[in-house]
Formats: sequence, structure tokens, C-alpha cells
Amino acid sequence: MPIQDDITEAVLAREDVARYLQSGSDGKTPSARERVETYLDEMRTTQRHAIYKALRHPLYPILRKVDRHAEGIEHVRAATAAGRVVYISNHKSHLDYILEPLSLVDFEIRPPVIAAGINLFGGPLGVINRHVTGAIPIRRNTKDPVYLATLKAYVAEVLRSHDVFFYIEGGRSYTGEFKAPKTGLVHAALQAEITGLRIIPVAIAYDLVLEDRTLSRQGVKKSQRPFSRELAEMVGSAVGYQTRSFTTFGEPLSVDGIDHHSRRDVLDLAQRVRARIAALHKVVPTALVAAAMRPSSPPAELRARIAELVDGLRARGANLAETDPREIMENGTGLLVDRDALAVDNGIYRVRDRTLLRYYARSIAHLIAPQRAPAPVAQ
Repeated sequence: MPIQDDITEAVLAREDVARYLQSGSDGKTPSARERVETYLDEMRTTQRHAIYKALRHPLYPILRKVDRHAEGIEHVRAATAAGRVVYISNHKSHLDYILEPLSLVDFEIRPPVIAAGINLFGGPLGVINRHVTGAIPIRRNTKDPVYLATLKAYVAEVLRSHDVFFYIEGGRSYTGEFKAPKTGLVHAALQAEITGLRIIPVAIAYDLVLEDRTLSRQGVKKSQRPFSRELAEMVGSAVGYQTRSFTTFGEPLSVDGIDHHSRRDVLDLAQRVRARIAALHKVVPTALVAAAMRPSSPPAELRARIAELVDGLRARGANLAETDPREIMENGTGLLVDRDALAVDNGIYRVRDRTLLRYYARSIAHLIAPQRAPAPVAQ
């Protein structure tokens, strides 16, 4: 397609990519140009807006399990009316890829192109990503400098004609806590050098994360598993699953005056965006109950600890879903009992799955005891 040809030519002409193209080949391995062209073929996708809007229908079996809430849409309307936008979010679940873009489609806001892990590009989901949502496949954790230069250049060129959405943590959080930000795609957005470009920080939170058991038990991502296997686990977790999701869009950040050639500027911007996302993150009852629980807790004691947490969080301006301690305790414990993280024994709440409970408690640890954010991971 012409736009793809134009993007290819623009990518090949970019300084960072052209530097590699000038290197020769030893005749045994693909040349830099061959690698760049292979990577570009892999990255090319097409967004079809009209079909995108219709995705809600085949996805209904999933969407009916999630009571979706979106906040801060006024920030998005103003930013998209003014020019090009980059959305940067935290990453909780594979449902994020569905729910966050649909939050925009629900309000008739143009959908962005999403940068997603390449493991999501197989089977029927791969067809949707390549030919409907226009998602860009990302090889995470690759060390090939030619790939990284090509990816950044491609994202920068795509941004000239589409808004872009990506996850600053890279993959999902396996512990529940906010991960260190990665700078690769932040740098790519700055390389586009688009006048008036705005970054919209986005935070997504759930009462219950669909993959919570799988993520919390693994603790860290040890290897890239086939999405078909992860999907099978998600289907099993979805039995009886009901939750709320909260997608919160923050005030746009300007990138004016930020030098993409300066590593320090890029790192500082990544830190600032991550801090905004962390502050926007909705504090839900399950997280508060998990943070307040002891090995065993009578209702009165648990409610008192929740009240103390709410007071502290409200003083810090946290984004609380509910503020009544009794309501928080009833809602949070009910969901966690259904999830087998808690049990009720003679009127006393007892921890049944400590690992799962910690997963939810860590999701608000940054708000309860604010600490210096971890250093960004350069890419």
C-alpha cells in the first residue's frame, strides 16, 4: 500500500537506520538492509476504523464480564482536537488491549495504533491485530541494535498519521506493583518531532485481574509463552469472573523543549509519565482490603485499618473508587473470598492465598508509602 511504501522509505532514510545500512555484509549473515526490511515487513499492519468499532460484538462474551468505566475523557477530546497524541499506560492484563481502546471508541474518539507484544500476533487474534486494530508487533527484550533502531523509526513515522498507544512497563506486571518504565517507545515518539505532540498518561485498574493467579504465582516473567497457552489459562480463570475496570486518562503532557538526542531528557520524561500514571491509578476495594489484611482479621479491626488507609490516601489525593470503609470492606472481601484469596471462619477473615493477596496489595503500595520511582530501563 502507498502509505506503507512511504513509511518504508522514510524509515530507511532516517539517520539512525541509515547508519546501519552503510555497513557491509560478511556474506554469511543477512546484511543490515535485509534485516531492516525483514523487520519492517513484520511491523506493517493496517487499521480499519469501521471494523474496529464493530469489535464490540464478537468480543461480547468477554466484555459482558467487565463493567467498564472511563474517566478523564475531556482531556482526550481536547488533546485529539488539537493534534497528534501518544497514550502511555500501565499494563495489568491482556484485557487492557481490548478495554482501553474501546474506552475511546465508546466516546467516538479516533482509535490509536497499539504497540503490542509479538506473541499476540498468532491465530485469530493476530488477524485482528494486523488487519483491524493495526497493532504494531513488538519483540520485547531483543538486543539487536538494528531492530531497535528500525522499531523506533517505524513508530516515529506511524505517529505522523496515527495516534499511538503503548505500555511504559513493556509487559504486564507479574507482582501487581508498578514496574520500572522503559524508554524505547518514549524515545521513538520524541524522534517523530511533531509540533504540538501531547502525551496522555493512562491508568487502568480492575477489582479483579483476570490472570491474577497465573501472574502472582509466577512472580516474574521467565520466558515468552505462546499466547494460545495464556489464552487457555484466561478462559479457565473467566469461569464465574465478573469485575469492574477503570481507565483513567490524565491531563496531557507537552513534549515541547525535550531533546530526543538527550538521554537525560528522555529518562526524565519517562519518569514523569510513570509518576502521573501511578497517581491516576484507581484504588479499588480489593487492593485496600489486601493491604489492610493480617493473617486473620475480625471485621471491626479490618474496617478500622481500611479507614486509616482511606484517610491517608485521601490526604494524598489518591483516585479512590469508594471512600466508605464499611462498603469497601464488604465489597473487597466478597470479591476476594470468591477468588479464594480469603476465607471466612466463624466471622473472622483469614488469608487463604497469601501470594494472591500480596499481588493486590502491591498495586497501591506506591500510594501508601510513596518512594522514589525506580530508574527507567533504556531500550
